[in-house]
Amino acid sequence: MKLPETSSAVSEAIELPVANPAAELPPIDETPKHASLAVRLVTLITIIVPLLGVVAAPFFVWGWGFGWTDLGLLLGMYVLTSLGITVGFHRLFVHRSFEAYMWVKFFWAILGSMAMQGSLFQWVAVHRRHHQHSDTTEDPHSPQNKGKGVLGLLRGFWHAHIGWFFKADPPRLERYIADLSANRTLRAASRLFPLWVAVGFVIPAVLGGVITLSWGGVWTGLVWGGLVRLFLVHHVTWSVNSSCHLWGLHPYKCNDHSRNNFVFGILALGEGWHNNHHAFPTSARHGLRWWQIDVSYWVIRTMALLGLAWNLKLPSKQAQEKMRTVS
Repeated sequence: MKLPETSSAVSEAIELPVANPAAELPPIDETPKHASLAVRLVTLITIIVPLLGVVAAPFFVWGWGFGWTDLGLLLGMYVLTSLGITVGFHRLFVHRSFEAYMWVKFFWAILGSMAMQGSLFQWVAVHRRHHQHSDTTEDPHSPQNKGKGVLGLLRGFWHAHIGWFFKADPPRLERYIADLSANRTLRAASRLFPLWVAVGFVIPAVLGGVITLSWGGVWTGLVWGGLVRLFLVHHVTWSVNSSCHLWGLHPYKCNDHSRNNFVFGILALGEGWHNNHHAFPTSARHGLRWWQIDVSYWVIRTMALLGLAWNLKLPSKQAQEKMRTVS
């Protein structure tokens, strides 16, 4: 499915514009309309609790509750857990954009799980299905196909951003992750998802307490590095599903409505260059122009220079020109 690669650490390979070879993608099964009540309740709690943290934050801020330690924990945990999604769950596990040692994969699986967007296997399976059926009625989180006009746009945005969480998962998602589920270490990483979520809250709380030498630092660390951070990571990631299939530029030919959105190119650490990604899904680099900031690729490139990643997949200039719709 791909052209020969060079032997350098940062190799160049061109793959067909799908998440996996067609033989790995299962046929369509009808998806139930609604998730179970338990799943919907857990989803609602996952969405509301970080929101409550954001609401509570001003009360912590008033007079004493926000300082340099809290800012550092908020930004540090935001970057780490966002990279867990962008570098780990997305580019490494979904698209196999590069290769790495198993301990490195386990590390990225932990960071991605700390973003609390689902277990490794569930996240990967849903995203591979998204690429298989991008912006069709079988796409789990497309903002398209929800009607015309402003009301249809709003319905689509809501569905792609949050609403799809309350729908049942497509049946037999395990068919999309046969490559990952065959590995014992990755099975353990995925099963331990609740533990990694807890770790994502414990780390900022403990650091807040240790740095400030106070119980107040524990609580503000939990609020800013835990709940507020989670709220921001969630909505930035979900905006790639919603906003980046509605608004932005479409420089490459794709059979979908993916868009390059500058705002989320920055906030989502490179994921907002979404049309680039859908044109070249297996590329380790999403920001294909010099001015398209792609922090996630900088991390992958640094890993390659340190010998922690190899076989990076990048589209050639010829492939990019062939797919281009505008100069």
